[in-house]
Amino acid sequence: MGVAGDERRALSELFEEVGPDAPTLCAGWKTRDLAAHLLVRERRPDAAPGILVPALASYTQRVQDSYAARPWTEVVGKVRSGPAWFWPTSIGALDELANSAEFLIHHEDVRRGQPGWEPRPAESTRDAAAWKSAKQASKLNLRKSPVGVVLKTPEGREARVKEGPDTVTVVGAPIELLLFVFGRDAARITFEGDAYAVDRLRKHDRGL
Repeated sequence: MGVAGDERRALSELFEEVGPDAPTLCAGWKTRDLAAHLLVRERRPDAAPGILVPALASYTQRVQDSYAARPWTEVVGKVRSGPAWFWPTSIGALDELANSAEFLIHHEDVRRGQPGWEPRPAESTRDAAAWKSAKQASKLNLRKSPVGVVLKTPEGREARVKEGPDTVTVVGAPIELLLFVFGRDAARITFEGDAYAVDRLRKHDRGL
């Protein structure tokens, strides 16, 4: 099983552990809302576009709310079982391509929404997927950054992901960098660069 499958399974187990009303890092969402979002994304082609298209968001929200209102065991079971048979990501290779970052991030959204969380130990396959996804997503999520950005791991791997003035280096483990790129404030990272440039980057809306 790949990273997407491993994270899906781990997230499903965590859903069962914390229940439907636990907090998450997603503003305004409890675990039931996050799980319902995943079901819309993988099972409702009529509603999924509204995740990204504001004009369609109200319909997507209604569908998501209908999933969130279902019995928790049913919702978690559907998340665990994966996408509908007709969904492209029901094919393992496509699931890995499309869902590794999705489930890595949302697993951490739940983990880090609970008190006393700590980062998970390094794991080579998961970290490689997180590093790859962080670099790729930066092209979109950091495209409007007011400063240049370099991502750097503690081991010294570097990627210049945004050209610009007053470059800031963001240092952290791959999963921490991925969370930063997707706008999560709970990422354990440090910054190297001019203090004013760092402040501008921290305040930049990564849009997620």
